[in-house]
Amino acid sequence: MHDTQQDPVDVGQMIAWIAGGETPADQQKIGTEHEKFLFHRHNLAPVGYVGEAGIGALLERLLTELGPGAEPIMEKGNIIGVVDADGGAVTLEPGGQLELSGAPLDNLHETCSETGRHLRHMKAAAGPLDIAMMGLGYHPTARREDISFMPKGRYRIMGRHMPKVGSLGLDMMVRTCTVQVNLDFADEADMRLKFRTSLALQPVATALFANSPFKDGKPSGYLSTRAHAWTDTDATRSGVPACVFDPYFGYEQWLDYILDVPMYFLHRGDDYIDVAGQSFRDFMDGMLPGLEGQMPTMADFQDHITTAFPEVRLKRYLEMRGADGGAWSNICALPAFWTGLLYDPEALAAAAKLATALTANDVMEARLSVARDGLRGQLGGWDVHKLATELVQLASDGLRRRARIDESGSDETGYLAPLREVVATGETPADRLLRLHRMAWNGDLTQIFGAEQYQ
Repeated sequence: MHDTQQDPVDVGQMIAWIAGGETPADQQKIGTEHEKFLFHRHNLAPVGYVGEAGIGALLERLLTELGPGAEPIMEKGNIIGVVDADGGAVTLEPGGQLELSGAPLDNLHETCSETGRHLRHMKAAAGPLDIAMMGLGYHPTARREDISFMPKGRYRIMGRHMPKVGSLGLDMMVRTCTVQVNLDFADEADMRLKFRTSLALQPVATALFANSPFKDGKPSGYLSTRAHAWTDTDATRSGVPACVFDPYFGYEQWLDYILDVPMYFLHRGDDYIDVAGQSFRDFMDGMLPGLEGQMPTMADFQDHITTAFPEVRLKRYLEMRGADGGAWSNICALPAFWTGLLYDPEALAAAAKLATALTANDVMEARLSVARDGLRGQLGGWDVHKLATELVQLASDGLRRRARIDESGSDETGYLAPLREVVATGETPADRLLRLHRMAWNGDLTQIFGAEQYQ
């Protein structure tokens, strides 16, 4: 059979691929991704790939644990992930952070069941290796040089390029964890409204979920050290794309942004070719240095779009990328927040109205403000705590109107409980950790590994 993925691709086909994600409102799904740090219980050190108690061995055990239907993801003889029979996948981030890329699900009850199953499988696989997991946005104690890169070709290329374009890119790669939710759009107008609204309000999510106040074994001066790392990673592919704030923004303008993002690599068979810093537009013209005459395929474009890292990213769905990794309950709270705001028409209209005066520059400035100060930050003319309080209520109202009921008769609003507590107390997860560090732990940061590990 002919593989159209390998035919040369043009702009029209790229736009059509993005538009192919359009999904009727009554069929829109929720996909949740969450990363966590792995550590050896006996010495609290990060887990490397090799060895009897390494990540390779852990993934082999996980494959067995998941049972029939699970398949390994391999690269050059190394297991680098596992696809489960339910449509999700466990994959490796550059520094060995383990990510569950969840299946597209109908409601948050299913999302939380999925994360619960994943935790049980992970504990069963990791326990005999004396490996534990914890959810934070930034590794609290490990230095950059303490963490080894995973055996994935794309990460080696990214790792070589990062120091050329920012001072914190390597930290972002190996020392951060996030929780994301992926949400659908009905058409171009719906995409535009959801993209602009969620991008403008992403700093509020960063503040609500701020959970990384430590770096190199001491307070970093930021509540989200993860968010701060992103501010000096690579300005050409991260941050806040100003085009989204254009009133006429659509698929074509987004593609223009993506094509201007410098390339990292080409994937050919089992190999990754380093083309870091080169132009995808030159590639489309057959003028990529060293590969003259070659033209990109759809597979090349799909790889390339994954190398843009803005706070919200459009592929065939919208990815919310602004939150720190955190406690197990927050893995449900993050999709609950955005699902309530974006999947209920009334909540979306109200959230869009709150965001309407915000500019790309406001959001860029707010990224630094909330990374440092959390709920005490500013977003345009807004006090972030006040705006967060309003948005959590809007999300709750939206989930109530969605009326997705589980077997016990509960709707989805309960998953917002951690955020209700944050806005009621004004204390983010990072503020709580700093208080524990100062008082209950008497400055002994090693206690965070016991306090924050997934039980």
